[in-house]
Amino acid sequence: MYSIGYDVGSSSIKAALVDLETNQPLKVVQYPSTEMRIDSPQHGWAEQDPETWWSYLVEATKLLLKGQENSVVDAIKGIGISYQMHGLVLLDKNGEVLRPSIIWCDSRAVSSGDQAAEELGENDCFACLLNLPGNFTGSKFKWVKDNEPEIYEKVDKLMLPGDFLAYKMTGEITTTPSGLSEGILWDFKKDQSAEFAFDAYGIKNHMIPKVMDTFSEQGYVTKVAAAELGVPEGIPICYRAGDQPNNAMSLGALEAGEIAATGGTSGVVYGVMDRMISDPQSRINSFAHVNYSSDKQMTGALLCINGAGSLYRWVRQTIADVTIPYVEMENEASKIPIGSEGLILLPFGNGAERMLGNKDLGAQISNIDLNRHTKAHVYRAALEGVAFSFVYGMEVLKELGVKIGTMKAGNDNLFQSQIFSSVISSILDCNIELIETTGAVGAAKAVSHTLGIKDSLAEAMSGNKMDKTITPQTEKKEEYLKAYNNWKNDLEQKLK
Repeated sequence: MYSIGYDVGSSSIKAALVDLETNQPLKVVQYPSTEMRIDSPQHGWAEQDPETWWSYLVEATKLLLKGQENSVVDAIKGIGISYQMHGLVLLDKNGEVLRPSIIWCDSRAVSSGDQAAEELGENDCFACLLNLPGNFTGSKFKWVKDNEPEIYEKVDKLMLPGDFLAYKMTGEITTTPSGLSEGILWDFKKDQSAEFAFDAYGIKNHMIPKVMDTFSEQGYVTKVAAAELGVPEGIPICYRAGDQPNNAMSLGALEAGEIAATGGTSGVVYGVMDRMISDPQSRINSFAHVNYSSDKQMTGALLCINGAGSLYRWVRQTIADVTIPYVEMENEASKIPIGSEGLILLPFGNGAERMLGNKDLGAQISNIDLNRHTKAHVYRAALEGVAFSFVYGMEVLKELGVKIGTMKAGNDNLFQSQIFSSVISSILDCNIELIETTGAVGAAKAVSHTLGIKDSLAEAMSGNKMDKTITPQTEKKEEYLKAYNNWKNDLEQKLK
Protein backbone atom coordinates (compact mmCIF):
# COMPACT_ATOMS: atom_id res chain seq x y z
CA MET A 1 0.00 0.00 0.00
CA TYR A 2 1.22 3.46 -0.92
CA SER A 3 0.22 7.09 -0.54
CA ILE A 4 1.09 10.40 -2.16
CA GLY A 5 1.85 13.56 -0.22
CA TYR A 6 2.09 17.07 -1.64
CA ASP A 7 3.71 20.13 -0.13
CA VAL A 8 2.59 23.14 -2.16
CA GLY A 9 4.75 26.15 -1.38
CA SER A 10 5.13 29.52 -3.02
CA SER A 11 8.41 28.47 -4.63
CA SER A 12 7.74 24.87 -5.73
CA ILE A 13 5.58 21.78 -5.45
CA LYS A 14 7.11 18.81 -3.63
CA ALA A 15 5.55 15.37 -4.03
CA ALA A 16 6.36 12.15 -2.20
CA LEU A 17 5.42 8.50 -2.72
CA VAL A 18 5.47 6.60 0.58
CA ASP A 19 5.23 2.90 1.36
CA LEU A 20 2.61 2.78 4.12
CA GLU A 21 3.83 -0.56 5.45
CA THR A 22 7.49 0.39 5.90
CA ASN A 23 6.74 4.09 6.52
CA GLN A 24 9.57 5.00 4.15
CA PRO A 25 9.50 7.22 1.06
CA LEU A 26 10.05 5.51 -2.28
CA LYS A 27 10.57 8.73 -4.18
CA VAL A 28 10.45 12.50 -3.58
CA VAL A 29 10.41 15.07 -6.39
CA GLN A 30 10.17 18.82 -6.80
CA TYR A 31 8.59 20.79 -9.62
CA PRO A 32 9.44 23.16 -11.20
CA SER A 33 13.24 23.08 -10.97
CA THR A 34 13.34 26.89 -10.75
CA GLU A 35 11.33 28.87 -8.22
CA MET A 36 7.72 29.66 -9.07
CA ARG A 37 6.93 33.20 -10.08
CA ILE A 38 5.39 35.56 -7.53
CA ASP A 39 3.74 38.58 -9.11
CA SER A 40 3.92 41.93 -7.33
CA PRO A 41 1.68 44.43 -9.17
CA GLN A 42 2.31 47.00 -6.43
CA HIS A 43 4.80 47.39 -3.58
CA GLY A 44 3.99 44.93 -0.82
CA TRP A 45 1.72 42.80 -2.98
CA ALA A 46 2.31 39.10 -3.73
CA GLU A 47 0.06 37.01 -5.97
CA GLN A 48 0.07 33.65 -7.71
CA ASP A 49 -2.36 31.99 -10.10
CA PRO A 50 -4.06 29.00 -8.39
CA GLU A 51 -4.37 27.24 -11.73
CA THR A 52 -0.57 27.36 -12.00
CA TRP A 53 -0.36 25.47 -8.70
CA TRP A 54 -2.62 22.81 -10.17
CA SER A 55 -0.72 22.50 -13.45
CA TYR A 56 2.57 22.23 -11.57
CA LEU A 57 1.08 19.67 -9.16
CA VAL A 58 0.02 17.59 -12.16
CA GLU A 59 3.55 17.75 -13.58
CA ALA A 60 5.05 16.89 -10.19
CA THR A 61 2.79 13.84 -9.98
CA LYS A 62 3.80 12.65 -13.44
CA LEU A 63 7.45 13.04 -12.45
CA LEU A 64 6.83 11.19 -9.19
CA LEU A 65 5.13 8.21 -10.84
CA LYS A 66 7.42 8.01 -13.85
CA GLY A 67 9.02 4.58 -13.95
CA GLN A 68 6.80 3.12 -11.22
CA GLU A 69 5.26 -0.27 -11.89
CA ASN A 70 1.50 -0.43 -12.44
CA SER A 71 1.18 -2.55 -9.32
CA VAL A 72 2.56 0.35 -7.26
CA VAL A 73 0.30 2.98 -8.84
CA ASP A 74 -2.75 0.73 -8.46
CA ALA A 75 -1.93 0.29 -4.76
CA ILE A 76 -2.02 4.04 -3.97
CA LYS A 77 -4.65 4.32 -1.23
CA GLY A 78 -4.86 8.03 -0.50
CA ILE A 79 -3.47 11.54 -0.76
CA GLY A 80 -2.32 14.07 1.83
CA ILE A 81 -1.95 17.79 1.14
CA SER A 82 0.24 20.41 2.80
CA TYR A 83 0.04 23.96 1.48
CA GLN A 84 1.29 27.52 1.87
CA MET A 85 -0.74 29.13 4.64
CA HIS A 86 -2.93 32.25 4.76
CA GLY A 87 -3.56 32.58 1.01
CA LEU A 88 -6.93 33.65 -0.38
CA VAL A 89 -8.55 31.88 -3.33
CA LEU A 90 -11.94 33.09 -4.58
CA LEU A 91 -14.36 31.06 -6.69
CA ASP A 92 -17.57 32.08 -8.45
CA LYS A 93 -20.74 29.96 -8.46
CA ASN A 94 -19.37 27.99 -11.44
CA GLY A 95 -16.26 27.04 -9.51
CA GLU A 96 -14.00 29.30 -11.55
CA VAL A 97 -11.16 31.33 -10.01
CA LEU A 98 -12.06 35.03 -9.87
CA ARG A 99 -8.63 36.60 -9.37
CA PRO A 100 -5.03 35.63 -8.58
CA SER A 101 -4.52 34.32 -5.07
CA ILE A 102 -3.35 36.90 -2.55
CA ILE A 103 -0.66 34.78 -0.88
CA TRP A 104 0.88 34.64 2.57
CA CYS A 105 3.58 37.31 2.13
CA ASP A 106 1.25 39.94 0.64
CA SER A 107 0.94 42.90 3.03
CA ARG A 108 -1.87 44.94 1.47
CA ALA A 109 -4.52 43.90 4.01
CA VAL A 110 -2.91 45.26 7.18
CA SER A 111 -5.25 48.26 7.40
CA SER A 112 -8.24 46.05 6.52
CA GLY A 113 -7.34 43.81 9.46
CA ASP A 114 -6.98 46.82 11.73
CA GLN A 115 -10.49 47.98 10.76
CA ALA A 116 -11.94 44.54 11.44
CA ALA A 117 -10.19 44.41 14.84
CA GLU A 118 -11.62 47.79 15.78
CA GLU A 119 -15.13 46.67 14.85
CA LEU A 120 -14.86 43.33 16.69
CA GLY A 121 -12.92 44.58 19.71
CA GLU A 122 -9.46 43.34 20.57
CA ASN A 123 -10.61 41.45 23.68
CA ASP A 124 -13.08 39.33 21.72
CA CYS A 125 -10.51 38.75 18.99
CA PHE A 126 -7.99 37.32 21.44
CA ALA A 127 -10.60 35.41 23.46
CA CYS A 128 -12.26 33.74 20.46
CA LEU A 129 -9.81 33.90 17.55
CA LEU A 130 -6.56 33.86 19.61
CA ASN A 131 -5.31 36.58 17.25
CA LEU A 132 -6.18 39.94 15.80
CA PRO A 133 -7.34 39.73 12.16
CA GLY A 134 -3.94 41.08 11.12
CA ASN A 135 -2.95 40.44 7.53
CA PHE A 136 -4.47 36.98 7.34
CA THR A 137 -7.02 35.42 5.00
CA GLY A 138 -10.11 37.08 6.47
CA SER A 139 -8.47 40.50 6.21
CA LYS A 140 -7.43 39.80 2.62
CA PHE A 141 -11.03 39.01 1.83
CA LYS A 142 -12.11 42.31 3.40
CA TRP A 143 -9.56 44.10 1.21
CA VAL A 144 -11.15 42.55 -1.88
CA LYS A 145 -14.61 43.61 -0.70
CA ASP A 146 -13.47 47.18 -0.13
CA ASN A 147 -11.24 47.59 -3.18
CA GLU A 148 -12.58 45.20 -5.83
CA PRO A 149 -16.37 45.31 -5.42
CA GLU A 150 -16.90 43.88 -8.90
CA ILE A 151 -14.98 40.75 -7.82
CA TYR A 152 -16.66 40.62 -4.42
CA GLU A 153 -20.13 40.53 -5.95
CA LYS A 154 -19.21 37.36 -7.86
CA VAL A 155 -17.75 35.45 -4.89
CA ASP A 156 -19.45 32.18 -4.04
CA LYS A 157 -16.67 30.54 -2.01
CA LEU A 158 -13.48 31.70 -0.31
CA MET A 159 -10.79 29.09 0.10
CA LEU A 160 -7.26 28.49 1.26
CA PRO A 161 -4.68 27.17 -1.22
CA GLY A 162 -5.01 23.59 0.04
CA ASP A 163 -8.81 23.77 -0.19
CA PHE A 164 -8.49 24.77 -3.84
CA LEU A 165 -6.20 21.87 -4.70
CA ALA A 166 -8.46 19.38 -2.93
CA TYR A 167 -11.36 20.85 -4.92
CA LYS A 168 -9.44 20.36 -8.18
CA MET A 169 -8.91 16.72 -7.27
CA THR A 170 -12.37 15.89 -5.92
CA GLY A 171 -14.85 18.52 -7.10
CA GLU A 172 -15.77 18.97 -3.41
CA ILE A 173 -15.42 22.38 -1.74
CA THR A 174 -14.31 21.76 1.84
CA THR A 175 -11.97 23.13 4.50
CA THR A 176 -10.71 22.20 7.99
CA PRO A 177 -10.68 23.75 11.48
CA SER A 178 -6.90 24.11 11.24
CA GLY A 179 -7.29 25.89 7.90
CA LEU A 180 -9.96 28.27 9.12
CA SER A 181 -7.91 29.07 12.21
CA GLU A 182 -4.96 30.17 10.06
CA GLY A 183 -7.30 32.56 8.24
CA ILE A 184 -8.51 33.90 11.65
CA LEU A 185 -11.90 32.43 10.79
CA TRP A 186 -12.24 29.86 13.61
CA ASP A 187 -13.98 30.52 16.94
CA PHE A 188 -12.04 28.60 19.58
CA LYS A 189 -14.63 29.34 22.25
CA LYS A 190 -17.52 27.84 20.28
CA ASP A 191 -15.36 25.37 18.34
CA GLN A 192 -16.88 26.36 15.01
CA SER A 193 -16.52 28.83 12.15
CA ALA A 194 -16.19 32.36 13.53
CA GLU A 195 -19.60 33.57 12.41
CA PHE A 196 -19.49 36.48 14.88
CA ALA A 197 -16.63 37.94 12.82
CA PHE A 198 -18.09 37.48 9.36
CA ASP A 199 -19.78 40.87 9.14
CA ALA A 200 -16.52 42.63 9.97
CA TYR A 201 -14.84 40.74 7.13
CA GLY A 202 -17.74 41.07 4.69
CA ILE A 203 -18.18 37.28 4.58
CA LYS A 204 -21.55 35.65 3.95
CA ASN A 205 -22.12 32.28 5.61
CA HIS A 206 -22.47 30.37 2.34
CA MET A 207 -18.97 31.48 1.29
CA ILE A 208 -17.30 29.26 3.90
CA PRO A 209 -16.71 25.70 2.61
CA LYS A 210 -18.00 22.65 4.45
CA VAL A 211 -15.75 21.95 7.44
CA MET A 212 -14.10 18.50 7.56
CA ASP A 213 -11.76 16.98 10.14
CA THR A 214 -8.07 17.35 9.33
CA PHE A 215 -7.73 13.56 9.31
CA SER A 216 -10.75 12.35 7.36
CA GLU A 217 -11.81 11.27 3.91
CA GLN A 218 -12.40 14.75 2.52
CA GLY A 219 -13.47 13.76 -1.00
CA TYR A 220 -12.50 11.31 -3.71
CA VAL A 221 -10.39 11.83 -6.83
CA THR A 222 -12.65 12.30 -9.84
CA LYS A 223 -12.28 10.52 -13.16
CA VAL A 224 -11.05 13.73 -14.82
CA ALA A 225 -8.47 14.51 -12.09
CA ALA A 226 -7.31 10.87 -12.00
CA ALA A 227 -6.62 10.99 -15.74
CA GLU A 228 -4.61 14.21 -15.37
CA LEU A 229 -2.63 12.98 -12.38
CA GLY A 230 -2.18 9.37 -13.43
CA VAL A 231 -3.54 8.01 -10.12
CA PRO A 232 -6.44 5.62 -9.42
CA GLU A 233 -9.91 7.15 -9.64
CA GLY A 234 -11.82 7.29 -6.35
CA ILE A 235 -8.92 7.36 -3.90
CA PRO A 236 -9.59 9.70 -0.95
CA ILE A 237 -7.98 12.95 0.11
CA CYS A 238 -7.19 11.84 3.67
CA TYR A 239 -5.42 14.82 5.19
CA ARG A 240 -4.95 18.55 4.67
CA ALA A 241 -3.06 21.16 6.68
CA GLY A 242 -1.03 24.34 6.32
CA ASP A 243 2.68 23.90 5.75
CA GLN A 244 3.87 24.93 9.21
CA PRO A 245 1.57 22.69 11.30
CA ASN A 246 2.32 19.98 8.74
CA ASN A 247 6.07 20.56 9.05
CA ALA A 248 5.84 20.25 12.83
CA MET A 249 3.83 17.03 12.49
CA SER A 250 6.28 15.64 9.94
CA LEU A 251 9.17 16.24 12.35
CA GLY A 252 7.26 14.53 15.17
CA ALA A 253 6.28 17.68 17.09
CA LEU A 254 2.84 16.63 18.33
CA GLU A 255 2.82 17.16 22.09
CA ALA A 256 3.09 20.21 24.33
CA GLY A 257 6.60 21.61 24.64
CA GLU A 258 7.90 20.28 21.32
CA ILE A 259 9.45 22.82 18.93
CA ALA A 260 9.76 22.63 15.14
CA ALA A 261 11.44 25.07 12.80
CA THR A 262 11.96 25.67 9.12
CA GLY A 263 14.15 28.05 7.17
CA GLY A 264 12.61 28.09 3.71
CA THR A 265 11.38 31.13 1.81
CA SER A 266 10.09 32.28 5.17
CA GLY A 267 11.50 31.33 8.56
CA VAL A 268 9.25 29.73 11.15
CA VAL A 269 9.47 28.52 14.72
CA TYR A 270 6.42 26.53 15.80
CA GLY A 271 5.84 25.59 19.44
CA VAL A 272 3.17 22.99 20.25
CA MET A 273 0.93 23.88 23.21
CA ASP A 274 -1.85 22.04 25.07
CA ARG A 275 -3.54 25.31 25.91
CA MET A 276 -4.76 28.34 24.01
CA ILE A 277 -2.19 31.13 23.96
CA SER A 278 -2.27 34.61 22.47
CA ASP A 279 0.12 37.53 22.23
CA PRO A 280 -1.45 40.93 23.05
CA GLN A 281 1.07 42.56 20.68
CA SER A 282 0.35 40.04 17.88
CA ARG A 283 4.04 39.37 17.31
CA ILE A 284 3.34 35.65 17.22
CA ASN A 285 0.12 33.89 16.29
CA SER A 286 -1.68 30.80 17.52
CA PHE A 287 -3.50 28.32 15.32
CA ALA A 288 -5.16 24.94 15.68
CA HIS A 289 -2.52 22.23 15.38
CA VAL A 290 -3.13 19.21 13.15
CA ASN A 291 -4.25 17.14 16.16
CA TYR A 292 -6.60 19.84 17.49
CA SER A 293 -10.03 18.60 18.56
CA SER A 294 -12.85 19.90 20.72
CA ASP A 295 -11.71 17.71 23.65
CA LYS A 296 -7.97 18.17 23.06
CA GLN A 297 -7.34 21.75 22.04
CA MET A 298 -3.78 21.42 20.80
CA THR A 299 -2.49 24.68 19.34
CA GLY A 300 0.67 25.89 17.70
CA ALA A 301 2.36 29.17 18.63
CA LEU A 302 3.86 30.33 15.36
CA LEU A 303 6.64 32.82 14.87
CA CYS A 304 7.04 33.76 11.21
CA ILE A 305 9.84 35.75 9.59
CA ASN A 306 8.82 36.53 6.01
CA GLY A 307 12.32 37.39 4.86
CA ALA A 308 14.49 34.31 5.42
CA GLY A 309 15.52 32.05 2.56
CA SER A 310 14.13 34.75 0.27
CA LEU A 311 16.99 37.04 1.41
CA TYR A 312 19.65 34.40 0.82
CA ARG A 313 18.17 33.62 -2.61
CA TRP A 314 18.31 37.34 -3.45
CA VAL A 315 21.96 37.50 -2.35
CA ARG A 316 22.78 34.53 -4.55
CA GLN A 317 20.96 35.90 -7.59
CA THR A 318 22.00 39.54 -7.25
CA ILE A 319 25.32 39.75 -5.41
CA ALA A 320 26.86 36.32 -5.98
CA ASP A 321 25.97 34.46 -9.17
CA VAL A 322 22.80 32.47 -9.79
CA THR A 323 24.96 29.55 -10.92
CA ILE A 324 27.04 29.37 -7.73
CA PRO A 325 26.01 26.48 -5.42
CA TYR A 326 24.83 27.44 -1.95
CA VAL A 327 27.52 25.15 -0.51
CA GLU A 328 30.20 27.29 -2.17
CA MET A 329 28.67 30.43 -0.67
CA GLU A 330 28.77 28.69 2.73
CA ASN A 331 32.44 27.83 2.28
CA GLU A 332 33.32 31.42 1.43
CA ALA A 333 31.23 32.78 4.31
CA SER A 334 32.92 30.42 6.78
CA LYS A 335 36.24 32.25 6.17
CA ILE A 336 34.72 35.48 7.54
CA PRO A 337 34.76 36.10 11.33
CA ILE A 338 31.61 35.93 13.47
CA GLY A 339 29.81 39.25 13.13
CA SER A 340 30.92 39.73 9.51
CA GLU A 341 33.36 42.44 10.63
CA GLY A 342 30.53 44.84 11.40
CA LEU A 343 28.44 44.30 8.24
CA ILE A 344 24.75 43.99 9.15
CA LEU A 345 21.86 42.68 7.04
CA LEU A 346 18.24 42.98 8.11
CA PRO A 347 16.24 40.34 6.19
CA PHE A 348 12.81 42.02 6.36
CA GLY A 349 12.23 42.60 2.65
CA ASN A 350 9.37 40.20 1.94
CA GLY A 351 6.33 42.11 3.17
CA ALA A 352 5.03 43.26 6.54
CA GLU A 353 6.60 41.41 9.47
CA ARG A 354 4.23 40.38 12.24
CA MET A 355 6.90 40.23 14.92
CA LEU A 356 7.80 43.84 14.07
CA GLY A 357 4.25 45.07 14.58
CA ASN A 358 3.29 44.49 10.91
CA LYS A 359 5.88 47.04 9.79
CA ASP A 360 7.24 46.66 6.27
CA LEU A 361 10.80 47.64 7.12
CA GLY A 362 12.42 46.32 3.97
CA ALA A 363 15.72 44.46 3.80
CA GLN A 364 18.62 46.73 4.70
CA ILE A 365 22.43 46.60 4.64
CA SER A 366 24.35 48.67 7.16
CA ASN A 367 27.97 49.56 7.96
CA ILE A 368 29.49 48.73 4.58
CA ASP A 369 33.26 49.25 4.63
CA LEU A 370 34.28 49.74 1.00
CA ASN A 371 37.88 48.83 1.77
CA ARG A 372 37.20 45.63 3.71
CA HIS A 373 33.88 44.01 2.93
CA THR A 374 33.65 41.46 0.13
CA LYS A 375 30.94 39.26 -1.33
CA ALA A 376 31.82 36.65 1.28
CA HIS A 377 31.06 39.19 4.02
CA VAL A 378 27.61 39.70 2.47
CA TYR A 379 27.01 35.93 2.38
CA ARG A 380 27.86 35.57 6.07
CA ALA A 381 25.98 38.72 7.11
CA ALA A 382 22.89 37.41 5.31
CA LEU A 383 23.03 34.04 7.10
CA GLU A 384 23.68 35.76 10.42
CA GLY A 385 20.93 38.32 9.80
CA VAL A 386 18.32 35.63 9.23
CA ALA A 387 19.57 33.61 12.22
CA PHE A 388 19.50 36.71 14.43
CA SER A 389 15.90 37.37 13.37
CA PHE A 390 15.05 33.82 14.57
CA VAL A 391 16.69 34.58 17.93
CA TYR A 392 14.88 37.93 18.17
CA GLY A 393 11.54 36.21 17.56
CA MET A 394 12.25 33.38 19.97
CA GLU A 395 12.83 35.93 22.70
CA VAL A 396 9.17 36.85 22.16
CA LEU A 397 8.12 33.19 22.44
CA LYS A 398 9.99 32.93 25.73
CA GLU A 399 8.13 36.00 27.04
CA LEU A 400 4.85 34.18 26.35
CA GLY A 401 5.88 31.06 28.24
CA VAL A 402 7.06 28.88 25.36
CA LYS A 403 10.08 26.89 26.50
CA ILE A 404 12.89 26.56 23.98
CA GLY A 405 14.33 23.08 24.41
CA THR A 406 15.47 20.83 21.60
CA MET A 407 14.48 22.19 18.22
CA LYS A 408 13.59 19.88 15.33
CA ALA A 409 14.18 21.00 11.76
CA GLY A 410 14.14 19.43 8.33
CA ASN A 411 17.50 19.04 6.62
CA ASP A 412 16.39 20.64 3.37
CA ASN A 413 16.56 24.40 3.96
CA LEU A 414 18.66 27.08 5.67
CA PHE A 415 19.30 24.73 8.58
CA GLN A 416 21.74 22.89 6.30
CA SER A 417 24.04 25.87 6.81
CA GLN A 418 26.44 25.27 9.71
CA ILE A 419 26.80 29.03 10.14
CA PHE A 420 23.06 29.63 10.35
CA SER A 421 22.36 26.71 12.69
CA SER A 422 25.33 27.41 14.97
CA VAL A 423 24.27 31.03 15.51
CA ILE A 424 20.83 29.96 16.75
CA SER A 425 22.04 26.98 18.76
CA SER A 426 24.84 28.90 20.48
CA ILE A 427 22.87 32.01 21.42
CA LEU A 428 19.79 30.09 22.66
CA ASP A 429 21.84 27.27 24.18
CA CYS A 430 19.71 24.60 22.54
CA ASN A 431 20.35 21.52 20.43
CA ILE A 432 18.99 21.48 16.88
CA GLU A 433 18.11 18.05 15.50
CA LEU A 434 18.19 17.89 11.70
CA ILE A 435 15.80 15.23 10.53
CA GLU A 436 15.62 13.64 7.10
CA THR A 437 12.04 14.23 6.09
CA THR A 438 9.96 16.72 4.14
CA GLY A 439 6.48 18.16 4.41
CA ALA A 440 5.43 16.08 1.42
CA VAL A 441 6.58 12.87 3.13
CA GLY A 442 4.73 13.85 6.32
CA ALA A 443 1.54 14.57 4.38
CA ALA A 444 1.80 11.17 2.71
CA LYS A 445 2.39 9.41 6.05
CA ALA A 446 -0.70 11.10 7.52
CA VAL A 447 -2.83 9.04 5.14
CA SER A 448 -2.05 5.91 7.17
CA HIS A 449 -3.48 7.52 10.31
CA THR A 450 -6.76 8.49 8.62
CA LEU A 451 -7.17 5.04 7.06
CA GLY A 452 -6.39 3.26 10.34
CA ILE A 453 -3.27 1.58 8.98
CA LYS A 454 -1.31 3.06 11.90
CA ASP A 455 -2.85 3.11 15.37
CA SER A 456 -1.68 6.61 16.27
CA LEU A 457 -0.45 9.76 14.62
CA ALA A 458 2.90 9.37 16.36
CA GLU A 459 3.25 5.89 14.86
CA ALA A 460 2.28 7.25 11.44
CA MET A 461 5.11 9.81 11.66
CA SER A 462 7.71 7.27 12.82
CA GLY A 463 10.64 6.09 10.76
CA ASN A 464 12.40 9.42 10.26
CA LYS A 465 16.19 9.38 10.13
CA MET A 466 18.08 11.93 12.20
CA ASP A 467 20.83 13.36 10.03
CA LYS A 468 22.81 15.22 12.68
CA THR A 469 22.56 17.34 15.81
CA ILE A 470 23.86 20.92 16.02
CA THR A 471 25.12 21.65 19.52
CA PRO A 472 25.98 25.04 21.04
CA GLN A 473 29.50 26.35 20.51
CA THR A 474 29.86 27.45 24.10
CA GLU A 475 33.40 28.71 23.60
CA LYS A 476 32.13 31.17 20.96
CA LYS A 477 28.91 32.21 22.66
CA GLU A 478 30.21 35.64 23.70
CA GLU A 479 31.23 36.42 20.12
CA TYR A 480 27.81 35.36 18.85
CA LEU A 481 26.06 37.44 21.53
CA LYS A 482 28.15 40.52 20.71
CA ALA A 483 27.32 40.20 17.02
CA TYR A 484 23.63 39.62 17.84
CA ASN A 485 23.42 42.65 20.11
CA ASN A 486 25.00 44.84 17.40
CA TRP A 487 22.41 43.54 14.93
CA LYS A 488 19.57 44.00 17.43
CA ASN A 489 20.60 47.59 18.20
CA ASP A 490 20.68 48.37 14.49
CA LEU A 491 17.20 46.88 14.04
CA GLU A 492 15.68 48.72 16.98
CA GLN A 493 17.17 52.03 15.82
CA LYS A 494 15.44 51.55 12.47
CA LEU A 495 12.15 50.63 14.15
CA LYS A 496 11.97 53.96 16.01
